Amino acid sequence: MNALWITLLVVLALALVLRWLRPTWYWVTFGVTFAAIRVLIRYRSVMDACGLTVPPARWRLALARVSNRPPPEARSPRILRLRPTSTGLVLRLKLRPGQDAFDFTASSDRLRHSFALHNVVSREIRSGVVELRMTGYDVLKRVRMPAAAVPGGELRVSVALREDGAVHYRDYRQVPHALNVGATQSGKSVYQRTLVAGLAPQNVALVGIDCKNGVELAPLSARFTALADNPDAAAELLAALVEYMGRVYQLIRSEQRISVGLPDAEITADIWDLPAHLRPVPVVLLVDEVAELALAASRADEARRDRIVTHLVRLSQLGRAAGIYLEVCGQRFGSELGKGITMLRAQLTGRTAHRVNDETSANMAFGDISPDAVLAAVQIDKNRPGTAVAGDSSGGWSRIRAPHTTLRRAVDTCNAHAHRTPAIPELEPFRPAPPVRVLTGKVQPKNASAPAF
Repeated sequence: MNALWITLLVVLALALVLRWLRPTWYWVTFGVTFAAIRVLIRYRSVMDACGLTVPPARWRLALARVSNRPPPEARSPRILRLRPTSTGLVLRLKLRPGQDAFDFTASSDRLRHSFALHNVVSREIRSGVVELRMTGYDVLKRVRMPAAAVPGGELRVSVALREDGAVHYRDYRQVPHALNVGATQSGKSVYQRTLVAGLAPQNVALVGIDCKNGVELAPLSARFTALADNPDAAAELLAALVEYMGRVYQLIRSEQRISVGLPDAEITADIWDLPAHLRPVPVVLLVDEVAELALAASRADEARRDRIVTHLVRLSQLGRAAGIYLEVCGQRFGSELGKGITMLRAQLTGRTAHRVNDETSANMAFGDISPDAVLAAVQIDKNRPGTAVAGDSSGGWSRIRAPHTTLRRAVDTCNAHAHRTPAIPELEPFRPAPPVRVLTGKVQPKNASAPAF
């Protein structure tokens, strides 16, 4: 008997230690079993309490009256599957006639409390089928990217972990341009650093504009094809990028080969359907602190500002087909920055908002997309840097948190892949100078075997 109590105490102590130090291990070993039993036992009562049931069919009521039996209970959605994951449970439900998937989204908080889980996210899989992704613990408290978080495609980077335990990807092929806003010390720069480190091993040209004298992007310059660290250089760099875009369009036009006998699949209007030997390298333009590009203190500054905004709008409108993608960052991004800013914002499909100092800043990112996302961005805790709300123009959004990528790690990654930096003739005057000090890792010379277009 004493041995049994000792064993139980050891197991309990082990569970408490795992829950504090390794929540994922605790969930896999103990938590998932208890949570699954709790969900199955409470399912019918929770559905009824949350108003997610439908009254019985009329023929059932009539049959109960004829047979003098008690009336049947309200019907809950039918469980199709309950699947455990490393971070929670996935419950797939078949809706009853008359039910709406929006009702489950509106009841997410009540379901979370009723099932005693950390978070519940609802999404519609197909007509009549809803999936509830339930998280057993706070996966954003200590972010650990899963080992399987591989890019899985060109221009697709795993940058953060979502609150439902899934990996958040930045996919430039699906969402060409994005806006990233956030206050000082909110984790915006770390997110950008993680993005650069993820793009460094890929076949892509990185172009940066960092008006803070290059303190954010200059350490990563070994992997950058072009870099501007002040508004005057930024204006010239954007003009050169627009010129390069025009040359790419001329190539696409010359290689369309539209004829009667040409298969439809071989007709192209962007770089991705061109032959591999002719396809230009895609370009990702990262703009850090966009407000510095829009500030004007004199008439000359206003002329420069108009040129910069015009070039950015042109790149956002026309750049996708030419393989040019924008990642615009800033603390504020609204109409107070001047003419053309709202037009630029309308072209930035992806939206990411880190912790902001006021609701107006959150409205700049999500006001035209989702009021719920605005509220979630305002509620981000200042003690959790890197936490953000990510969404797009479709209205969908989720909380994410990027892993803490140190500057040393990002620099080493860029140095190790410096030989992948392509050469673009129009951008050659803006090629960053190599660092003076000796770099760690195997780094090829800047001009050695650099692909050109």
